[in-house]
Amino acid sequence: MSSSETEKAPQQTRQLTRVLRLPAIVLFGLTYMSPVAVFTTYGIVNDETAGHLPAAYVLALGVMMLTAHSYGRMVRSFPAAGSAYKYSQKVFGGHVGFLTGWTLMLDYLFLPMVSFLLAGIYLHAQFPGVPQGVWSVLVLLVVLVFNVLGVKFVSRITAIVMGVTALLLITFVTLGGIESQVSAGDALQSFVPESGQWSLLAGGAAILALSFLGFDAVSTLAEEAHNPRRTIPLGIILTTAIGGGLFILVAWVGSLVRPDNDFTNPDSAGAELMETVGGSALSGAFTAVYVLGCFGSAMVSQASVSRIIFSMGRDGLLPRRLFGRLNPRFGTPVGALLAVSAVALLSTVLTLDQAVVMINFGALAAFSMVNLSVIKHYLFGRGRKSRLGARSLLINGLLPGLGFASTVWLWTSLTGDTFVVGLLWMAVGVILLAVSTRFFTRKPPELHMEEGGEELAPGPEEITPGGTKV
Repeated sequence: MSSSETEKAPQQTRQLTRVLRLPAIVLFGLTYMSPVAVFTTYGIVNDETAGHLPAAYVLALGVMMLTAHSYGRMVRSFPAAGSAYKYSQKVFGGHVGFLTGWTLMLDYLFLPMVSFLLAGIYLHAQFPGVPQGVWSVLVLLVVLVFNVLGVKFVSRITAIVMGVTALLLITFVTLGGIESQVSAGDALQSFVPESGQWSLLAGGAAILALSFLGFDAVSTLAEEAHNPRRTIPLGIILTTAIGGGLFILVAWVGSLVRPDNDFTNPDSAGAELMETVGGSALSGAFTAVYVLGCFGSAMVSQASVSRIIFSMGRDGLLPRRLFGRLNPRFGTPVGALLAVSAVALLSTVLTLDQAVVMINFGALAAFSMVNLSVIKHYLFGRGRKSRLGARSLLINGLLPGLGFASTVWLWTSLTGDTFVVGLLWMAVGVILLAVSTRFFTRKPPELHMEEGGEELAPGPEEITPGGTKV
């Protein structure tokens, strides 16, 4: 190997490859959201909202579209891996960036674990001779192998998962419309909360917000997407709108089929709905597709969090030798993938209730920071235009401001246990940051945005330090 090749090798192990286009990006995000996940919390949130699950999804979608807009704005200026961690770091500095990324990682680390846990529960129910933990570990190992092979391979699997999921949802919606037990005059009742029920909707929407993490997952692919300043913002908006529309449609059809919401077990409301609509055959198909959806969601959520860990490792906020390098053969962050898989092994010892408590806190906190980042960057920072027109104030001020206020509103609606777990996680992050920066006497390493080994030029709406529009 020549000296020039030797010099390039370390750099190559720290660059992701641009292989994804818009359709693959949207499928990735939708697979992460897993449209069949609407059945996971169907009974629980229906009880929480007094039978107004569709209205709770509309509220959650409205809040998430505002935040998705803010993600799209930030990607235009900073099209690199790292998600909310990267945006807040570039806008508010390394300390805030680390804590934002650390808080969001709480959700990302435990989401694959929840998927493995759910897959184990359903597979054990079908094959009781094999322990639930064994099923969870088997699914985990397959997901790990697929992610090591690369995001392009993962994108092919997500297409299959979404195709099968789409067939199930089309069947459910079609048969559900036929089996509707509601008159035409009452068909929209589940969308109209009664007086005094808005607090119930907020609590339900706070639970459902986790279902929209797919658009954050899309932002982590910025270094693996063609033309990321266009495809990633568009992919974020499409993922949020399509996924949210599917959630609302399925929840509404469910309310037409079972308007009484009287389920034997709220945790298995989805299976009961399917049996009501299509008998045992559709219920069995639902179980198979649901497990496949868990597999797909675990695969893309593991891929996403590994990119965040890789980004933080590449910056030196986590051990670089372990997390900040890519496998030279596959071009994937194997060290980060192994770390996420190790955490996911908790699926063999935790219950579903215990696992769910650990999520949601980080997502809403990170969403709030992304909304604030848009305001500071475009109105007061490097992204500010020399003259702020009405359009800029609308898209960079009012909309992210509403996004921030609404995510904080949902954040305050979380349960006490979720806050305890979230605040403890944040405390650990503060301790790690203090140690790595020698008690805040040093700045954390800067995030380096790279495209083909070179730092990216300012985006079309960025301003150079001298104030000249590029």
